[in-house]
Amino acid sequence: MDVITLGESMVLFEPMDGGNLQYAPLFRKTIGGAESNLAIGLSKLGHKVSWISKLGDDPFGKYIYSFIKGEGVIVDHVQFMKEKNTAVFFKETGKYRQTNIYYYRKESAASTLSPKDLDESLFERATFLHVTGITPALSDSCSETVFHAIELAKKYNVQIVFDPNIRFTLKTNETYFRTLREIAYKSDYFLPGEMELVHLFPDDGLNESANNIIENGVRAVIVKKGKDGASIYTKTDCKHVKGYPNDDVVDPVGAGDGFAAGFISGLLEKKSLIQAVERGNLVGSMVTMVKGDCEGLPYRKDLDDFLNQQSDINR
Repeated sequence: MDVITLGESMVLFEPMDGGNLQYAPLFRKTIGGAESNLAIGLSKLGHKVSWISKLGDDPFGKYIYSFIKGEGVIVDHVQFMKEKNTAVFFKETGKYRQTNIYYYRKESAASTLSPKDLDESLFERATFLHVTGITPALSDSCSETVFHAIELAKKYNVQIVFDPNIRFTLKTNETYFRTLREIAYKSDYFLPGEMELVHLFPDDGLNESANNIIENGVRAVIVKKGKDGASIYTKTDCKHVKGYPNDDVVDPVGAGDGFAAGFISGLLEKKSLIQAVERGNLVGSMVTMVKGDCEGLPYRKDLDDFLNQQSDINR
């Protein structure tokens, strides 16, 4: 097992023709969820990933299960619940290209995740645990589950990758931010966006925040900066890795999950930190070129073809 991740996946509805949800007569159905996006991204790059979650025993839950399993993700630890529903959400793109998200996930099946849902033997075989700040926001039991997963990861020397993935529509209070800071300090690799770092450490500057986290024992803080790339902070160095800006952005949602997939893929293949971040930047950029949260995640051949094309252009 290469990677374990846990969290909620939802059915996503988008207006077929874009625009305002209020007036949309037809919708496109797909799936979304940071952790399942990450799992699909790594699976398409050739890695073994186990996604842990709960789904409603309903048509939406069966759809999500089939979709994720069909992408090669291991779903042996996904449970169906008769008494709870699968969450859904809606996404609209305004005329000024802003993206609005509307969640319907309260008391969903995934919100009942608890520590007892984790199979300890899974952690004995894993290399990485990936967690986000979304799952602890779903419920107290979900938060307890994330911390139990971290305990198991520590027990079996599984490296922890934490993407805060702050969702202001779920929680924004100081207790929640304190939880995210606690997870950050327990991680090996912390992947915040610039503004996420500002929200979590409002009294410090960017460099000071990153260095303070490093001093708490984190191996590396990688600050994502969108099309401008990402900055790597370690105990001994700070380096910036340029991004892959493109003029073909169709849908920005899912870019961060793509970055995490590319980054972890690089680490699994024993790439250097810089090379792993370069892959993360590339996958994140490619995700934005396709509509949908996970449909743009590339296969290994897509990555190779893109890089070969870039080499030909630069000759």
